[in-house]
This record gives sequence, structure tokens and C-alpha cells, in this order.
Amino acid sequence: MIDDGPREMRARSGVECVIVTGQSGAGKSEAIHCFEDLGFFCVDNLPPALISKFAELCAHSDGKVSRAAVVIDVRGGAFFDHLAASLTELERMGFDYRIVFLAASDEALVRRYKETRRRHPLASDKRTLLESIREERRVLEGLKERAHKVIDTSSLPAQALKNEVASLFTERGTGEMVVTVVSFGYKFGVPLDADLVFDLRFLPNPHYIEELRPLSGTEEPVREFVLASPGARDFLRHIFAFLDFALPLYAQEGKAYLTIALGCTGGRHRSVALTSEVTGHLRTRGYRAVVEHRDVSK
Repeated sequence: MIDDGPREMRARSGVECVIVTGQSGAGKSEAIHCFEDLGFFCVDNLPPALISKFAELCAHSDGKVSRAAVVIDVRGGAFFDHLAASLTELERMGFDYRIVFLAASDEALVRRYKETRRRHPLASDKRTLLESIREERRVLEGLKERAHKVIDTSSLPAQALKNEVASLFTERGTGEMVVTVVSFGYKFGVPLDADLVFDLRFLPNPHYIEELRPLSGTEEPVREFVLASPGARDFLRHIFAFLDFALPLYAQEGKAYLTIALGCTGGRHRSVALTSEVTGHLRTRGYRAVVEHRDVSK
């Protein structure tokens, strides 16, 4: 018989558990390989009802397993319905866990399935591929809301996904909130994983300056042009004040990952320049801030 008292729970809480889930075709298999490279003990397609048993085995491995990652998705069929209860049981047993949810746009998922010619887990004779993708999105909506980190892989190469997972789970201190600051172009869509979104299209656009058009916001001439605008300086002053107020509250609520997205029309000039400014400010405040320029090369 297992003792579930405080002493046992403290021992088990030393096992870092990551649950990788999300939409079929969004890159869960690639993500679990990333966790393997980081030294996690990994299991793919584990029935949700077995999560607590798996965590218990890790806790009783005599220290051989301190980090574990499992992939849970709708391939589990009816078992997937037990996930909420399994997570509650995991919490009751004293395990610390994080949910990483991988998402992608309908267009990206349709393209991937057509390229691989694989069958969607929810496909049927009465349901098209797109309908299957949207039905899965509906089924996973509640789980996505519970996720600690949502990663939008719509335009994310495999190496970029690996880098993001590594940035989130390499030497992350207990209770340390990781903040990802993303620049993007509205013409390519708002990042699906964004927690906070700021629109920079009110600023003068370097695209219309002939000598600046081929450059990006990472280069000094564009940066100087963008920051020379009174609107840019005022925006930074206001957003710095807001983030200084809001981020400690997010951390206090236990949020492990926060994604801030700054967008302009093409995601090449204004958003890139100001993303770097915001990232620098957060680092001076002691946050672990990661920068990502999603559309700068498009």
C-alpha cells in the first residue's frame, strides 16, 4: 500500500513531468524527440488513465528518472476522456507537471496531411479532412486553456521547434517564468500561442523608405528610424509600465510561460525593432526573456 502523506508527496514532487499534447499534425512527435535530447524519459501516446501510474513509477526509480515527458492526444480514443481526472489525480499525489500544447492553423495542418498522405485520427467517411481538423480543435479547446505553454507550429521549422523547447526546459529554475517576445506580420496571421498582442501598425513604416525596405528591424538604420518616431517612444514607455505591473501578477498566479506578440504589417521592420527593445527591458528586470522573429525572413 502506498503512503500518500506529505512526506511521500514531497518526494514525488521532485519529478518534473511534462505532458505534450495538441492537434494531430502540429508536431508532437518532433517535440517529444526534443525532450529526449534534453534528457527526459519519454513515452509516446500514453493512455491518459495511466499518467498517474507512470508518474508513480518515475518517482520510485531511485532517482534514475527525474524528468519525464509523455505525449497524450486523441489517438487514445475513448481514453482521452479520462485526461481531466488523471490530471486531478496527479495533483493530488503531489506531482509537479506542465502541459505543452502544440497548435497550428487549419491551412498548415491540411497541407501537412496532404503532403504525408496520412489519415487524421478523427477522419471518417462522413467527414472531410478539414472537418476532422476542426472537430479535433473543438475537442481540445478545454485542454488548450489549461496548457502552461502553447506553441504555434504553423510556420515553425523543426529546428526552430527544437530551439524553443530547449529554451523553455534547459536549466529552468523552479518558479521561474519564461517570457517569449515574438515579432510577427499581420499578413501572415496572429500567433496562435500569444497571451498578449500589441499592434504596431500605427507607427511610420520603413517599407516605404527605399533604402530601408531591403533591411530588417535587426539592423541599425531601421531601428533608428522606428525609434525616432514619437509614437514609438510613447508606446515603449506605456508597455514597459504595463509589463512591470502585469508580469509579477502572472508569475504570482503560477504562470510558467508567457508569450508577448508585437505585430506590424509584414513582421520585418517595426515589430522586429520594438521586440528587441521589449526583450531588453524584461531582461533588465530579471526575467528570462526569449526573442523570436517569426516572419522577418519572409
